[in-house]
Amino acid sequence: MQFVTVRDLRGKSAQVWRRLSNEKEIIITSNGKPIAILSAASEGSLEESLAAFRQARAIRAVASLQQRSVEMERDQMSLEDINAEIKVERKKRSK
Repeated sequence: MQFVTVRDLRGKSAQVWRRLSNEKEIIITSNGKPIAILSAASEGSLEESLAAFRQARAIRAVASLQQRSVEMERDQMSLEDINAEIKVERKKRSK
């Protein structure tokens, strides 16, 4: 896996694009921390690649929600409790 700084991406973009065709993914860093992923794509694979990224984001979001529910001790709620919470939140939205 290759890492490229934001500065190198700005100043040496032609080299980065050439490397991307070989590496397929490059991690962009800022101050030593990863901030983005560059991924090689083609017209034929663009939709598939976007779907994969979106699916990965959704999986992360669900895992985060599950972790928060455990931290808030709501992981043992009954279906009745869940439906009551939903009802309360829907009432808040309609106001």
